[in-house]
Amino acid sequence: MRVRHTFISMNLRPRNQVVAVGLLGLMIVLIFGGVYLSQIASYATINRQTGDLITERDELERKNELLRGQIAEIETIPRLLDRAQTLGFRTADAADIRHLVVQGYNPNRSRTVVPLNANELTNQTPAYDETFSGWVQQQIDNLRRQFEGFGGTSS
Repeated sequence: MRVRHTFISMNLRPRNQVVAVGLLGLMIVLIFGGVYLSQIASYATINRQTGDLITERDELERKNELLRGQIAEIETIPRLLDRAQTLGFRTADAADIRHLVVQGYNPNRSRTVVPLNANELTNQTPAYDETFSGWVQQQIDNLRRQFEGFGGTSS
């Protein structure tokens, strides 16, 4: 009997239920609003910091360009010649030039690094095999030549 009396006395009136649900809804709205405002404040702070960093980057790029311009101005040929003169250097005359003789060097050699005419160029071009087996065979031949080169130097 007591238990039933307890449940009956806890029965809320409909008006009180509406007020409780309204307060609960208001609390939920306030919580979500606070979370939303904190996120917006965080976003605004990061946005401001990003803007400051972009401004700083642009300023540093501008300063770098000014420094590059100053370096280019300092490295001009007339300025370098003036600086060399102040250091005691002067232009070389024919009497100042000394020729060195290098043993074994032949300036009139017939072989050059780059072919001088088209006939030499076509004769020196290697045969190109466009198959995979041709490429593998070429790699094996190159490896064999390397090992032969190692064996030839020791004997």
